[in-house]
This record gives sequence, structure tokens and C-alpha cells, in this order.
Amino acid sequence: MKKIILFLFLFLFPIPVFALSDSSHNSIVMDIDSGRILYQKNSNSRHLIASITKIMTLVVALDHANPKDIYQAGEEVLEMYGTNIYIEYKEKMSLNDLLYGLMLRSGNDAAVVIANHVSKNEKEFVKLMNRKAKNTVFANPHGLDEVTQNYSTAYDMAVLSSYAYKNYPLFRKISGTYRYVSKGNDKTYLWYNRNKLLKSYEYTTGGKTGYTPSAGKTFVSTARKNNLDLTIVTLNDSDTYENHKQLYENIYKNYASYKIVDAKTFDLDHNYYIKESFSYPLTLKEKDNIKILTKVDQSLSGEKKGQVEVYLYNKLIKKIPIYSAKKRENRKGSNFFQKLFS
Repeated sequence: MKKIILFLFLFLFPIPVFALSDSSHNSIVMDIDSGRILYQKNSNSRHLIASITKIMTLVVALDHANPKDIYQAGEEVLEMYGTNIYIEYKEKMSLNDLLYGLMLRSGNDAAVVIANHVSKNEKEFVKLMNRKAKNTVFANPHGLDEVTQNYSTAYDMAVLSSYAYKNYPLFRKISGTYRYVSKGNDKTYLWYNRNKLLKSYEYTTGGKTGYTPSAGKTFVSTARKNNLDLTIVTLNDSDTYENHKQLYENIYKNYASYKIVDAKTFDLDHNYYIKESFSYPLTLKEKDNIKILTKVDQSLSGEKKGQVEVYLYNKLIKKIPIYSAKKRENRKGSNFFQKLFS
């Protein structure tokens, strides 16, 4: 099972602070690809998170079950309140449709049906949620906090959002869907996404809303503009949608994604190669302060022969392994002749 390591970020250099009227108590803007923090306010302070909990519910469900699986609602749905999809007792629905109901309508009943089928019971499902994350405490799969409470930080939820966005195509598809129809044997459901940013901000790619009286408004969103994928998390925010829009626009105004190292064009005397490229969000000033060092040691055993080091303001931000091209050429030659004479 993949594990998300949520940890306190050690800042390599100061985060630029822009003149922003941030209406939240806790917030963060993170580059999804690199994990770079582009703006933050109290991002490591713990807070109730309400229904943005359901991002982890989706991730754990997809780790342990098939979206085509059919689940039957049990007595757990009779006790649910707040935002629901109103699935009926003993009604059957696919996990795929339950996940749409979970994310678009923030269905608390969908959350407990998923939990009780993916695991033996809700308690065991919550254990899986907590194994998947560090520094975040989950006590239920829905986010209601009158009886049990889920606590996290803006930073941890940004890491979770980035992880889900990069590793779960179904998460991207569902969270970016505005309208969904679920057709069962006896009933048809029509759900509209509660994330209004999908209609009011053209670069939005997805997200998840949350609210309880104790937590206030919580919101995770993602957006893409000019090849720069960002996620924003705000906790206890009085004006979530406008706040996210102005945070996005400020970052997109000041940052662009630059491909600093390109694996396709990397060439070091034709003797070495790299497997990964590296892009990073930078301001124009920062772009002029990037330095790249290539270190090769032929005496190293194995295929790895060194590394490319990328520095920003003389601080190391990325290491990329360098490999011997000789072994790669041997493999390529073998594959070429196999295809030629097969």
C-alpha cells in the first residue's frame, strides 16, 4: 500500500509574501508537481477539517476496492444527517457512484456505506485512513464533528490533495465533474458539484468543500494555468471562493513553471543520461538565480554514475540521478534487433 508521508516542511528559502487579503484562519498554496509552497498562513496549525475529510475516504476506498463493486446500504445510513445523497436502507449502488455522491454532494451517508463495505466496519476503515497519513488524526470518514473529530493542517491537506491529484485519475475526474447522473434499478440521482469554483473560475480542475459550525468553511481546490498545477487549502474561511480565486490569480501573476532539466535533451559526452526531467515554479527574479551542477564519478559501481544538482539561491532543491549510457545503448540495440527480426 502506498503511504503518504505528511511531515513538517523545512523551508529551503523564505516564502515570498504578497499583499493579500486572505480571509481564512489557515491557508496554503502549493505546487502539485514539486510540492513547493508558494504562499502560506498558519499552515501548520491544527484545525477541524469537516468534509474535506472525504478526499482521504476516496483515496483509501480506491486503494482497497474496485469502483465497479456493488454495495448495499445498511442501517448506518439511517443515522446519518447533514449533507446526504439520501441512499435508502438496503438500496444497492456501485462504489463508483457512491464516490461521485461522496465528492459532489458531500454525502455523509455515502461515506459510511463505503467505510462499512471496504472494511469490516467504520472503525477499521478509519484505521486505514490514519495509516495512510501522518500528522493528521481521522476519527470518522465523513467529517461531522459533534461526536468524533477529524483534525489536520492546511499543509497536510495540501500534501493529500497533491497526492490524490497525481496518483488517482478517478479523483481528478470526479472532483472536476460539475454534473453527474447515477441510474439505479429503481431510482435516478442527479448531483451537482457543491464546488462553485468550477463555474466561477475557468482554471479550476477540482476540489472539495466542507463545513460544520465548529470547523467553519473548509475548502480544498486545484487549478491549472500555463502548465502550473496548484492546490489551495483554506480552513475556517469566511469567503472561500473569492479567496481561492484571488490567491490563484496572485500566484499565477508572479510565478511560471520552468523546465529546468529536460531528460530528452540532456547530453553529457553521449556517455550518460537521466530518466527524469525537472520543472519548478519560479518568479522571474528566481529564474535568474538557478544554478545547475553535474557531478559524475565513473568509479561508482552499478548503473548510477552521479547526479544533476539544481540550486536556487545556492540552496539545493533537486537531485537527479545520472546513469551510464553504455548499458542503455546495449538494451536499446537488443530490443531493436528483436523487433526487426521478429
